[in-house]
Amino acid sequence: MKQSAKAVPAESPTEQVAGFIAKFDSGVAKLIRDARAALRKRFPAAHELVYDNYNFFVIGFSATERSSDCLVSLSANARGVNLNFYYGAALPDPCKMLRGSGNQNRFIRLENAGTLAQPEVEGLLRAAAAQAKTPLGAGGQRRTIVRVVAPKQRPRRLPAGSSGPSS
Repeated sequence: MKQSAKAVPAESPTEQVAGFIAKFDSGVAKLIRDARAALRKRFPAAHELVYDNYNFFVIGFSATERSSDCLVSLSANARGVNLNFYYGAALPDPCKMLRGSGNQNRFIRLENAGTLAQPEVEGLLRAAAAQAKTPLGAGGQRRTIVRVVAPKQRPRRLPAGSSGPSS
């Protein structure tokens, strides 16, 4: 008699995200968790689109399941965490906080999760939500959707003896 293989239950998105974050050094992992919690509170109806790519781990906060509807995202590598504005080039930035020179995306390096509470950053988050092509619903059901898990990735931890995250 042939034995059937036991089905291994697939990890939930929550378990997958926790595993992705666990790949990072403790300081970067804590910053990802803290910044994610702050953005989840700030955008309670946003879907989280998760990408564990070759270069970066990314969590996008989107009004829909389409990445083009992302308002902002967190991107992390071994050196630290950025807050990315998908359509940041069109945002008013009187304090010159945004970095980047592409046609569309801009970002802010996060020193800690408290950066998200700075009035200038709060203003950018409000402006990003206001300019969204698809506005966030007031009471939608958030979903965490793991989109991409790259089979090959850059190391998520700095080599021993490195100086740590840099700006």
